[in-house]
Amino acid sequence: MFHKGCTTPRGEITFQPLVSPQQSAMSCVRGSLLVVALWSAIYLTRLGTLEIKGEEGRRILPAVTMLRSGNLIVPYVGSDPYFNKPPLVNWLVAGSFQLFGVRNEWAARLPSALCVLAVAIAFVTVARRALGPTGSVIGALVWLTNFGMIEKGRLIEIEALYTSLCGLAVICWLSWWHDGRSKWLTWFVPWLFLGLCLLAKGPLHLLFFYAVVVGVLYQAGELRKLLNSAHLLGVVLMLGIFAAWAVPCLQMMREGNVTGVWTRQFSGRLSGEDFKLGGWLLNIPRGIGYFLPWAAVFVLAMRGDGKSKHRTSNIEHRTPNAAAGPTSMFDVRCSVFDVSHGLLWGIIVSFLFVSLLPGSLARYTMPLLAPASWLMAVILTDRRFQLPGWLTPRRPAALAPELRFPVVVAVAACVVIALYALAVMPRLRGREKVRNIAAQINAAIPAGETLYAIDPEYQPSLFYVRDPIIYAPGLTSVPGDARFILVQNKTEAEAANSRQWAPRQARPILKTKDYRKKELALLEVN
Repeated sequence: MFHKGCTTPRGEITFQPLVSPQQSAMSCVRGSLLVVALWSAIYLTRLGTLEIKGEEGRRILPAVTMLRSGNLIVPYVGSDPYFNKPPLVNWLVAGSFQLFGVRNEWAARLPSALCVLAVAIAFVTVARRALGPTGSVIGALVWLTNFGMIEKGRLIEIEALYTSLCGLAVICWLSWWHDGRSKWLTWFVPWLFLGLCLLAKGPLHLLFFYAVVVGVLYQAGELRKLLNSAHLLGVVLMLGIFAAWAVPCLQMMREGNVTGVWTRQFSGRLSGEDFKLGGWLLNIPRGIGYFLPWAAVFVLAMRGDGKSKHRTSNIEHRTPNAAAGPTSMFDVRCSVFDVSHGLLWGIIVSFLFVSLLPGSLARYTMPLLAPASWLMAVILTDRRFQLPGWLTPRRPAALAPELRFPVVVAVAACVVIALYALAVMPRLRGREKVRNIAAQINAAIPAGETLYAIDPEYQPSLFYVRDPIIYAPGLTSVPGDARFILVQNKTEAEAANSRQWAPRQARPILKTKDYRKKELALLEVN
């Protein structure tokens, strides 16, 4: 793949490709097209078919309210401000609705899929020099085909956005540090993505990012590089991005306990307020499961089951015994840059630390998927490691041998998604528990009539209720000429007996129960 390299002033090895610049550019284009095609098949296939589920409503409903009210600073779920998470994901959903001119599941989930694609393209382009033409495409395919990203990347959940932004920061830093680029590029630009991470979820990603950075620098003997002016300004940039939203939000909500909510969110992860032993014990296996099927290749590498390719390496390593055939991943010196041990240990230590926190969940470790994908690309392109014969496809012959297995896995993922879309999704459509509630409400209210939802709390079905709909914190906020009112069961009697409609009276015309057993009543005032 490469000619023998030469040592740079930094003590690293540079490589010259065996192909011409024109061929290299074409190879990059072909790699990008391959990645985009496989991403489209995996992440866009019937993306908007199923109704919103889980926490998707908490990402979508604030976006709808932002578009109605024009208030982009304070997110609302129903009539209540929502500060459990920062609003970046809400802004992206609102922007998607505005761009496409529709409010549906496809437009809501597209930002997640696009974030996944952005990281894949960063692998193919930004990491091309560090990982090589083949390794960069492998890293992109591993990123696209792990179970965690396939699950979250097809939903409008914070994990897809949060993990992708952290992945972009890791890829940029690893690539530019390896290439010896200017400190302003290496130590400043990645912090732009880290700042956006703060707006997506919170500060936990910094633990994973710095575990990778410190591990790599320690292995290279360059920890002192952490102390530089560009890094300091990068941190300032990161904090400034968060402050650009947090400061006006605190000013607008002076009477709200905003900082208290943020503090409880963070401290709860450390103290384990909702600790459940069964779930805690499954954090590590579930976290590993997110990286399947590629976690199995790690096992093969660490056990030494991968065969030596018995080819003379064309790379000069710093260690005198590097040419010897390795028996495990811990003995392999990366054929792209020889600090893969630091990257590996940065991943392992941060993964175990976060997984063992009392209040942790397996998905909290998902920001490690990008560095793990990078390391997988290193393993599969190392000239001294080879997959077992039964995992080494001979087709398609037009691809480099190292690339065939990742492409086969990606194609298999496309087939599975297609079967799921054709065979499983139609059955799931028949078991909907959210959209059917909205259908009942829409059928009971004449088109154009305003619905007043009284302190509805979190009701994802309201996403499907047609406009106009107005959220009110209590009955006293509803005008006397209101005709249709949606209340929770606990408020129904008060609304029915209220004298504010006199001489009219409110009576229930529809009662329903959502999938969480919460009862709703639709009242008509006549």
